[in-house]
Amino acid sequence: MPAYSARALVLRKTKLGETDTILTLLAEDGGQIRAVAKGLRKPGGRFGARLEPYAVCDLLLHTGRSLDVVTEAQTVSSHSGLREDLDRSAAAAVVADLLDKIALEGQTEPRLFALATTSLDVMEEAPVDGLPSLVIAFLVKAMAMQGYRPQLESCACCAAETRDSSDFSVSHGGAVCPECGALDAGTLHFSPEGRAWLEALLGAKMAEVSGMSMPPAAVSDCFELVRAFVAYHVPARLRALDYYAGVLSAG
Repeated sequence: MPAYSARALVLRKTKLGETDTILTLLAEDGGQIRAVAKGLRKPGGRFGARLEPYAVCDLLLHTGRSLDVVTEAQTVSSHSGLREDLDRSAAAAVVADLLDKIALEGQTEPRLFALATTSLDVMEEAPVDGLPSLVIAFLVKAMAMQGYRPQLESCACCAAETRDSSDFSVSHGGAVCPECGALDAGTLHFSPEGRAWLEALLGAKMAEVSGMSMPPAAVSDCFELVRAFVAYHVPARLRALDYYAGVLSAG
């Protein structure tokens, strides 16, 4: 079996047999890798706790028929703080779940790996009340990298000026003027404040987002809109995002 090395982020673990585990990984080039870690669940196994969700590792893998096999793993960033805190874990799960759904084997997007690892780095250190804005920023930036950047400067349908409009079309992917909004049953109300904050999140680096004091009303407005936007364009249920919505509602 040919061997190759890869730096990768662990997105998900799935049990295989009594002691093996299938790992879903995001490689540094933005492509997805599915590989088996043999004996990972065996007490005292050679991989220890190095292949936990949200960890970034340098791996040596051997190509298999259907799944590759991890033979060596060295920790780059464990992100253990994300697994030890419920709020941080819930936020990080949104990152991993979206990447699991949009990253594909053989399809590269290096910016996606950089965004993911930076987001997790910041989530591990940010104040807990700043996590929702980080989740929103990650979602909208990741969608933009997939070709779904929200159009906020002008009407997504007719290109007319929309600064005074409070409508957003998830199907057309952006703000719409009142005339176009009236023709789209899927148009959502979007407050001017929420729109301004979404523009700010799109333009800011993740490290900058953690320092933004986003008002609760703007957080709620942006989150619900971005959640609907992601749900429309990603053809898979994002359970972690649904759970996080419940966390925000309970808070």
